[in-house]
Amino acid sequence: MACRIVLADDHPIVSSGVRMLLEQSSDLRVVAEVTSPDELIRVLGSTECDLVVTDFNMPGEQAADGLSLLQLLGRRWPERPIVVLTQLGNSATLNSIARLPNVRGLVSKADTVKELPMAVQAATVGRQYISVSVKRQFDLARTEAPGATTTLSRREAEVMRLFASGNTVSEIARQLNRSVKTVSSQKVEAMRKLGVKSDLEFYSYAREHGLGF
Repeated sequence: MACRIVLADDHPIVSSGVRMLLEQSSDLRVVAEVTSPDELIRVLGSTECDLVVTDFNMPGEQAADGLSLLQLLGRRWPERPIVVLTQLGNSATLNSIARLPNVRGLVSKADTVKELPMAVQAATVGRQYISVSVKRQFDLARTEAPGATTTLSRREAEVMRLFASGNTVSEIARQLNRSVKTVSSQKVEAMRKLGVKSDLEFYSYAREHGLGF
């Protein structure tokens, strides 16, 4: 029986290409295509599927950012594996994605076309698949900063992505339903891990590493 896939990407051309790529395999079938987090949540509530392939960066109302969306999907459908497509180049954010229990595949849009089907096939049998380009990002981060702690916690990554998008600490606290003190502490700790000493340095870091969306 073919693996039934729900595909989410806010760029129709990309979505069409991904669908064609996946359906070249006779045991993979895309049963729905959506273009936003809100639409994805609605479709998953009404459509039988075995796996989700989703872009990481999609604007929507029900999730503050890509990581929040993945966490939401994990809470509502913990048994449903997810393969994430992304163009992020930041190893800390990629690490945060890979550590989510429902994420069984992590593929860069810079990878060759064979990587995504391989990730999907691995996810269907319960294995995690990290693509070549993503592994290269992890290796590069270790080479550039040997012994440094650059992996942000999920909550720190949430805060810094929202901060990189132009939100203030107070706005982030409201969006994430946390206290201003908690968000401020998470921001300070994340900046320490990233090795930046000011907001200006962080904005430069975010531009260089693709942390802001």
